[in-house]
Amino acid sequence: MLTSTLLAAATAPLEWSPTVGILMIVANIFAITFGKFSIKYPSSEPALPSSNLFGGFGLPALLATTAFGHILGVGLILGLHYLGRF
Repeated sequence: MLTSTLLAAATAPLEWSPTVGILMIVANIFAITFGKFSIKYPSSEPALPSSNLFGGFGLPALLATTAFGHILGVGLILGLHYLGRF
């Protein structure tokens, strides 16, 4: 009975579209920019192979900013879907 109640309360699934991809890219760019100005030691070890290609980030800073960008992007996309914008 609980399963049928949960299935009845579920919303329509979110279909992937280029707009969803663009929003995720924008969220990641924002997170990387935010990290560039707020991380105290952005070039800490281990270094990336071509660090100038990655904005001078080390591996920890790159992983942290892209993880934050994905969390931000998912929240943005699901929030807009909940509001009916997608």
